[in-house]
Amino acid sequence: MEAGRQRQGDLWSNLKEVCDLLHIPSAVSVTTEELLFQHVQFKTGQRIHTIGQPFDTLYIVNSGFLKTVLIDEFGNEQVLSFPMKGDMLGVDGIHTRHYSSEAVALSDCDLTLLPFKKLTALGRVHLELENMMYGVMSRELVREQAMIGMLGALSAEARVARFLVTLADRFAQMGYSAKLFNLRMTRHEIGSYLGLTLETVSRTLSAFNEIGLISVDQRTIGIKDAEALKTLRRLPPSRTRAKQLAAARSKNEAATPAQLLAAL
Repeated sequence: MEAGRQRQGDLWSNLKEVCDLLHIPSAVSVTTEELLFQHVQFKTGQRIHTIGQPFDTLYIVNSGFLKTVLIDEFGNEQVLSFPMKGDMLGVDGIHTRHYSSEAVALSDCDLTLLPFKKLTALGRVHLELENMMYGVMSRELVREQAMIGMLGALSAEARVARFLVTLADRFAQMGYSAKLFNLRMTRHEIGSYLGLTLETVSRTLSAFNEIGLISVDQRTIGIKDAEALKTLRRLPPSRTRAKQLAAARSKNEAATPAQLLAAL
C-alpha cells in the first residue's frame, strides 16, 4: 500500500488512509501514533479468522483477494463472499463476539487491522466516524441481500453473467482492467457462491466463450460484450444453440456477440 508508514518494521496507516480505503469521508485529522492501524500480510491459503474464534478485530482489505465461507458439520463449504480491496471483514463477529464465518486468502493479501475496542472508543468521541462505520457495515449487508435476491430470481446462466459483470466493475473501481482479468477463485468456489455446481459454471463459461460474450483461457477472462452479459436471461439448450448459432453466423459473418445472442 502506497499510503502507509513503517514503525518497528511494520506497515501502519492513519485514520484518513483507512477512511480513503473504505471510500468514506475523512472524519478526523489524525497525526498521533495512538491512532495508527497496523497492517498484516497473509499468504495464499492462510486463514484470517476461523468460525468460533473470539472476535476482537475488523479487517480491511488493502490488496489481494479472499473468500469468506460457512462450514457445516460435515466439512462442506458455502462461499459467502469474495472480499477485495476496500472491503471490510469480520462484521459477523460483533453480535456474539465470535466470528460466525471463516476468511481465507485466495492470494497474498495485505489487511489493515481495526481493533474493535479502539474503533468503538473513537466512535464515542467522534460520532460522525461511528455513523460512517455503520454505513460501511450496512453496505456489506446490502451487497449480501442483493446476492440473495439474485440467486432467487435469475437463471444459472444469468447468475454467472451477473457475477462476471460485477467482478469486472470491481476491478475497474480498483484501477485495473475491466476487460481482462484473472479469476482468483476456482470454478467450484464460484459455483458455491452462486448456488450452482462446478459443472454448470464450467459449461456456462464455455457457452459464453462460444457465442463471443467472453474469452476464456483457464482462469483468464476477457469481457467482450458487457452489455449483453448484463441483460442476459437464459441460453437455449446446447444442441439448439449450436444450430441457431451456425445459422446466425452464416447469415451475417460480421454479427456482434449481442446480435448472435439475440438470434438464439
